[in-house]
Amino acid sequence: MQSQDVAFSPATGNSAKGRPVVDVEQAEAALVEHYPRLVRLAYLVLPPSLGLGRRVLTAHALTQRALPRGRTAAAVLPAQSKGRAGDPGYALVRLQVLRTALEAGQPWRGRTVPKRSQLPPLLPQVWGLRLFPRAGGADELALDQRLSALSGAARAAYVLRGLEKLPDSDVRTALEAAGVERPIEALREADEVPERYALLGSAEFDPCSLHARPTDLMRRRQHLKAALVGAAAVAVCGTLLGLPGDGWAPNGAAAPAYAQNPAAEAALDPARLTLVTPAAWKTSARTDFSVWPARGDLTDDRALLRRALAVWARPGETVQVSATPGTPSGGPAGPPQLLYAGTVDAARVVIMYDGLRIVRYAEPKDGTSGAALDFARVDGATGAEADAVVLDRADGNVRYLTAPWVRKAEMRNLREPAAAPIDLGLTDGVSGLLASPIAQKGACRSWNTLQVTGAGSARLLSDLGELVPAHLTTGRPTAPREASAPAALATWSPFACSLAAMHSQGVRSVNAWRYARQPLPDASGAADWVCTRAETWRGDGARILAQFHTPGGQYGAVAAKSENTVACGPRDPNVLAGVLWKSGAGEWYMLAAGAENTASITATGGVSSSARGALLAAKTQQGAQAGLKGTLKDGRAIAGLR
Repeated sequence: MQSQDVAFSPATGNSAKGRPVVDVEQAEAALVEHYPRLVRLAYLVLPPSLGLGRRVLTAHALTQRALPRGRTAAAVLPAQSKGRAGDPGYALVRLQVLRTALEAGQPWRGRTVPKRSQLPPLLPQVWGLRLFPRAGGADELALDQRLSALSGAARAAYVLRGLEKLPDSDVRTALEAAGVERPIEALREADEVPERYALLGSAEFDPCSLHARPTDLMRRRQHLKAALVGAAAVAVCGTLLGLPGDGWAPNGAAAPAYAQNPAAEAALDPARLTLVTPAAWKTSARTDFSVWPARGDLTDDRALLRRALAVWARPGETVQVSATPGTPSGGPAGPPQLLYAGTVDAARVVIMYDGLRIVRYAEPKDGTSGAALDFARVDGATGAEADAVVLDRADGNVRYLTAPWVRKAEMRNLREPAAAPIDLGLTDGVSGLLASPIAQKGACRSWNTLQVTGAGSARLLSDLGELVPAHLTTGRPTAPREASAPAALATWSPFACSLAAMHSQGVRSVNAWRYARQPLPDASGAADWVCTRAETWRGDGARILAQFHTPGGQYGAVAAKSENTVACGPRDPNVLAGVLWKSGAGEWYMLAAGAENTASITATGGVSSSARGALLAAKTQQGAQAGLKGTLKDGRAIAGLR
């Protein structure tokens, strides 16, 4: 395999020095086909000092500007004979992305005219929103911190090695073509970071799968007030709408009304809110939010309820709005059901339900400035899924409103399964404060869950940063059991901290299933294989982690993870995963395990071995990479999770 350089200067029609000519259409096709990968490459090479929001937008901007300026360009990069790396069009745009990403990381001292890549991107822009990738686990965070300490060239070397799978000779050639003066030093600096290349493909470093949050709302409001055009527009809108009586004031932080529709007006009338009698749940066959009574000391405060409904229908610019993934944030289609209206700590809170969503409105006690509106999808919720909703968050603590059938609310630390739960108390369905596990900083030393007792059993619910806590279960996916039993708590304990990977994903329930137990090759005991599957309210996006726990280990290790697969679920409980394990004597092994229905396992690639049954153990070397495939007892093939 030979390594050559890339030239971006326009060609005249004949390839210079034998280099293939790439026309702009071919480069565009490569850019469109591999856009997510190119954006990820730019994001990883850009300096983290830019901040998450600007780093995301800059990565997209640099990638979208990677096409050659002329109709054609000569391009040859270190390439393999086939696949993506052998496409001259991809080689051309990849080098341009790499070059501009390195330029963007260079400081501008003000002595020369800055390059375009060193300036904030003009496009793309998303007004009023901050965009940032999903939060990853502890491994991704540690890798990001290590990469941020590298120089831009060393970061690029690490990414080309891990993401593009280039050998060092090709990495050096690519860095030289991108303008790096000392590529060998960059490679040596990149050697200081452990080879965690698989993490480069995680959601933590995916600038195409983003979360959205509002920007600085107060600053935007001040700018709006300072603009004469904005003031004139408000005056004109007020005149045209012909608002009667009190004008906008009764609606608090809501935006101006944009329609006079009778059905919409009825949905926003507090007098038409659905109220359920306190004893309705006792005789109903349903155990969901539809039988919750209205509670709280402000259920008769028509002004508060009117503001909550108006803000729900048309939140103003100062309202902080959040919604779980897959949850529509539009106004109610008809009069919703009131679940709570009352004073909670330093706020007035209203919680409503429209059959599809739980909606929480909160405003300060002393006004409406800084109001918040939160949406959570709960269609089909029943039993444990309708046991509690978040009433308030403050200083890392969370307070819940529980279902009318809940008789007791307790705090249980999932990391200490033998410890007795702590009573939180219940007052009209409102629990005491519970330290939220997602608020803890640094190492995960505890994972506080809400244990509710009622309807004949105790159930565990975990706060994952959303309005509705996730229901925790254990056991075979086709017949999960409550996680509150002693054996179930022991199963969950080493894997509790992995719940942080499901934060803000719209998770409905999480099941932990110990699908295999494997004797270790050095006779030091047996390790547990556990798969945790998080189901979402929207149906898709299920997240599966296969985890490996050795005897005496404090935490389980994530061996593989996947999304949007039926593995380890009620439709197909089969699962197969493997891990590299180092014995006490310093020997390395490839360990793999499938569920009980696995007839055989085969390892290929860096490890060549096979075994009958659901367990495999093979001696190997540190850093070996292998693929896994298995056969089920009914003859079906199964692939290993990655």
